[in-house]
Amino acid sequence: MTNDSFTITDQTRDYELYDLNENPFPYSPVPEDDPELYCGQQHVAEAVSDTVSTLLGTGKSKHLVVTGKYGNGKSHTLKYARSLVRDRDDVLVGYVAQPGEGFLDIYHEFMYDVGFDGVQEIAYEFLATVARTETQADPDDAEAMRELIDSGEVLLSELVPTAIQRLSDITKFADFARAVVHMVYEDTNLYAWQWLTAEGIRYEQRKEMEIHTALDDDTMGVRAFTSFKNLLRDLGYTGVFVFIDEFEAIARLKNKTKQSTLNSIRHLMDQNGSGLSILFACAPEVWQDVMSEYHAFSERIGNEVALRPLTDEQIRELIISYLNTARPRNRDSIEPFTEESLTFVLQRSQGNIRQVLSLCSRVLDQASSKDRTLIDEAFVQDAL
Repeated sequence: MTNDSFTITDQTRDYELYDLNENPFPYSPVPEDDPELYCGQQHVAEAVSDTVSTLLGTGKSKHLVVTGKYGNGKSHTLKYARSLVRDRDDVLVGYVAQPGEGFLDIYHEFMYDVGFDGVQEIAYEFLATVARTETQADPDDAEAMRELIDSGEVLLSELVPTAIQRLSDITKFADFARAVVHMVYEDTNLYAWQWLTAEGIRYEQRKEMEIHTALDDDTMGVRAFTSFKNLLRDLGYTGVFVFIDEFEAIARLKNKTKQSTLNSIRHLMDQNGSGLSILFACAPEVWQDVMSEYHAFSERIGNEVALRPLTDEQIRELIISYLNTARPRNRDSIEPFTEESLTFVLQRSQGNIRQVLSLCSRVLDQASSKDRTLIDEAFVQDAL
């Protein structure tokens, strides 16, 4: 018995009919990690730019909440903003996909986004500052410090006591200082990483690094986060950006846990009047509840900007921007779509950017399979 209902092929579709080298619209319209396009709304772009620029220009902390219904571009906005600053040498950037079960999870996800290699590089960078005052060597960056240690030109025993003492003075957290320094030891750097990321390690492993406390609650998480930021500021960084997505997930937490999480974020803000910028993405109904029930937290942020459904003109700009990514040269044209077909897409999607992109992707593929040169309203209605 055979069944020919399915036709599966690895043949690629041809979009040359539309002067396109591929379908530029995502099949699964979820935000890329490094978006190339931002076709959001100008008032949102200005609010995000002002928040980011305040920290970069003045060093003072400023925070922002981006609200919007599902599919209106909150995550895309956060990831695009992150992409603009993550390659700078004077700031550290961390992305948190969602707040988890409390502040310790936020801290954990932030550290994991920075990564083992990133934290280790910062440890070598700090040791370089110690080496320049305690030895004859003059390493100018982390890599130079690593090479001096690996070659035996500088011994860790010459640096570590002073490094731990100096970092303890900076962070006011001796165990944090010891963990950072142990990131450069081959035999203990994994233990140090697990402690720094709040994964939890056994007493024997902590004892090997002379670490006396466990990083296992929200209060310790706030303390470690602040210590990390102060280390970076001492190294000359302007500050730290934290992008927390899907903040509405706190609504599912028990009231006591939710209050503890919000209080911990508030304490983090209170302890870091400079060098820290947190940008949240949150569903509007959850943010309204936070503002009404947790004034002490919401007042620390003070800035909110709302993503609204797209208008006719914004959808037109969005479609042109995506089409141009697959064209041999940029054009100010919505072809193969017509104005009427985009109006129908707007009505069908209600201006939701995720639905707009999904609908356009499906319609373009169907038009291609039928060799349609023009995608008019009638074809869109039939295709959907």
